[in-house]
Amino acid sequence: MDGADQAGTSTSGGEARCDALAAAISAALGGAIRDFDARASGVGRSQEELALSLDRLTLELDKLLEDAPVPLIMQQAAKISSVRNRVLSLNMLLKSIQRRIDRIDQIVSAGTTDNMVAGTSVMGGTSGAT
Repeated sequence: MDGADQAGTSTSGGEARCDALAAAISAALGGAIRDFDARASGVGRSQEELALSLDRLTLELDKLLEDAPVPLIMQQAAKISSVRNRVLSLNMLLKSIQRRIDRIDQIVSAGTTDNMVAGTSVMGGTSGAT
């Protein structure tokens, strides 16, 4: 074997290790992202249920206030309304975060698939002998 053959073999071995490392990292992150995605979806559903309950309670409170406009009740109604607005704001933030995580997951999945199909490593090299 001459120097050029040894360099090609060494490069292929390094690329194979990079590909194996990339696949291991992708598998680890993919699992973590899927787990987080499932939990975030659960939080999203919970937030939706909470928002619906708050809407229902706000309507019921409005009906009660029509019958008895006592200052203390008005104060409590303002607090409930404030909580409702904060929950809705948090819900919008959670949805935004979920969309970002979904985009990251798509990018990672597409990048891993593209690299496997094209035979390229994460480091930008090609797999196989040069």
